[in-house]
Amino acid sequence: IKLKGTVHYEVRDGVAVLTVDNPPVNPLSDGVRAGLFEGIANAEADTDVVGVVVTGKGRAFIAGADIKGMQQLDKRAALEFGKLGQEVTMTIEDSPKPVIAAVNGFALGGGCEIALSCHLRFVSENAIFAQPEVKLGLIPGWGGTQRLPRIVGKGNAIELIIGGQMINAEEAHRIGLANKVFPLNDLLEESMKFAKIILGNGPNCIAESLHCINESASHSLIDGLNMEVDSFSQLFETDETTEGLTAFVEKRKANFR
Repeated sequence: IKLKGTVHYEVRDGVAVLTVDNPPVNPLSDGVRAGLFEGIANAEADTDVVGVVVTGKGRAFIAGADIKGMQQLDKRAALEFGKLGQEVTMTIEDSPKPVIAAVNGFALGGGCEIALSCHLRFVSENAIFAQPEVKLGLIPGWGGTQRLPRIVGKGNAIELIIGGQMINAEEAHRIGLANKVFPLNDLLEESMKFAKIILGNGPNCIAESLHCINESASHSLIDGLNMEVDSFSQLFETDETTEGLTAFVEKRKANFR
């Protein structure tokens, strides 16, 4: 299915695959942003979908924003532009269904920030990451200064953001930016393979786990623990938890779906 702009949507064995197709290097146009919004919404609404994989067509995942278009922005337009980008990343991060970035090449600027907002990042051996905004006289505006330190640590994030340099897949994996690295030809299959593992787990507890993890950054440890134990206890009133516990005792596979 061709979504708004240049994003393709396909469901394969319970996994929604969103493929950015905006040659030559998949810049983040208005159409791509709209397509990502629509794709995540479709996946959330489809009860047969358990997870989402976001990838790019060709040699790039998403190679940043349209720089020529940004030249025309004034302060007010730039604020709106930044908020639209943050809205996309928040939509991805807040999805109750796990979103995996299958980074198949360049993930630069806004493209890196889209990858950061995904719950996991599986990358190809030729993947390249960067937050190069300082080289343009800017800073990241779609969440880079906030999510990158939480994923790779403050020191690594500062180095990447104020240096603006590119790093390869090996370095991204070393600092924790990439969860796993695969040969390019295996990337989508391996991303799908992990997404399918989710199929055997409870959808409510997956959503609650993602919610608690995402909220942890804005809570003290005590508040976070209270939120966690509240979610933990409430699950005991669901059919999902009853099925999971019963299946374990009966030594059979749980049927959550």
